Amino acid sequence: MDTYQRLPVAFVSGAGAWLEDAQGNRYLDALAGLAVCGLGHAHPEVTRVLADQAGRLIHTSNLYQVPLQEKLAGELCELSGLSRVFFNNSGAEANETAIKICRKYGHDRGVAEPSIAVMEGAFHGRTLATLTATGGGKQREAFAPLPQGFRRVPYDDIDALRALSGEGDVVAVMLEPVQGEAGIIVPEPGYLRQVAQCCADNDWLLVVDEVQTGMCRTGRWFAHQHEDVRPDLMTLAKSLANGVPVGACLAGERAADVLTPGTHGSTFGGNPLAMAAANAVLDVLLEKGFL
Repeated sequence: MDTYQRLPVAFVSGAGAWLEDAQGNRYLDALAGLAVCGLGHAHPEVTRVLADQAGRLIHTSNLYQVPLQEKLAGELCELSGLSRVFFNNSGAEANETAIKICRKYGHDRGVAEPSIAVMEGAFHGRTLATLTATGGGKQREAFAPLPQGFRRVPYDDIDALRALSGEGDVVAVMLEPVQGEAGIIVPEPGYLRQVAQCCADNDWLLVVDEVQTGMCRTGRWFAHQHEDVRPDLMTLAKSLANGVPVGACLAGERAADVLTPGTHGSTFGGNPLAMAAANAVLDVLLEKGFL
């Protein structure tokens, strides 16, 4: 479908930060596949692990144990201080998972129509729910009617968020620690800590979208760690597997048990091939001095 305004170049190979097109021209890749190929193209360890896993087992399903999921989940939880992980295939799916957890969290507390506070200028994905949570009006209006249950406030404005205190329908706040699609918007120092305190004061869940900022892209494992904040939910994707589609929604203690058997699922999410790639990425990133 005609959904991309593609540039007139086709890449056929890559190595590290370099790409080569079909005519043999070399390009320095400053885009990294939209923040995906954090380790560079054709990274030897990721390549080796992918080839080995593809020769043994690509997919079973989540009807069975997937040991590579358990390994990756354990390491992500240790790095983040969170408790549980749900694996899927993209950042939008990870954010959908977080939204579903927030809504069920609200229903479990007796809130009939729970709402999530989201930010102007945000970008959380292109599914209907994540598009609604996204800040750009032009991106949304063509797909109305959109799901309800979102309250929009200005980014980096703690007073606007605090003004929602006492609103009985609000159950969570969802934001990026650095807004990406809005133009790399870095909030004032202390803002994220203030948001976390506001959530604690109101018994709201704090959801941090680290799809673009996670996995060492800002000098810490996750960007919210610059402010010593621990969210209730964190979403990852993009550079988690260096190009193999994978997403993850991590949950802390308050949100870890909201989803129960039958309330959520994914056919491809967390399959052995994707998990092998993500584990290889973590193994490289965990090497001494790499970060």
